[in-house]
Amino acid sequence: MERVAPDIEIALLRLDDARELAPLLSAYNQDIFRGAPPAPDSYYAEALLQDPAAEILGARLDGRLVAFLMFYDLPDPWTGMRSGLAEHIFVEHKNRRMGIAKAMIDLLAEQADRRGWSRLVLRSPRHPGIARNLYARVAEPADWTTYVIRFVDREPN
Repeated sequence: MERVAPDIEIALLRLDDARELAPLLSAYNQDIFRGAPPAPDSYYAEALLQDPAAEILGARLDGRLVAFLMFYDLPDPWTGMRSGLAEHIFVEHKNRRMGIAKAMIDLLAEQADRRGWSRLVLRSPRHPGIARNLYARVAEPADWTTYVIRFVDREPN
């Protein structure tokens, strides 16, 4: 566990954190897709926290969950090692600009040696936003362009 400031703690989330994660997932989806926020879904949060492909870091401010970062540990065919992929990051609006998102990325980057990562890829939605601005400050442009074949008709605004 890492402390960013005296009242902020960052750690991997576990199944018993699902009830706290659900409203953050709802707020994240509202940020990305606009419109009315979906109702917090504890069942879906539980499913995410049990998914074998993903891990989720959480940041707590005074003991309350205020941010998350979802990431994956993947094989890296370019190096024969592994790589990290941070794909979803969200900090509650009222707790932004406190360094929480950067601290979560820094903590993940510090795990590179232990996890055998050759790199940490930071992927954000195409529309401008705080996460994209942060990524541009702490990382360099990737060596590839991403394309998508959609199977569900839901796209960020």
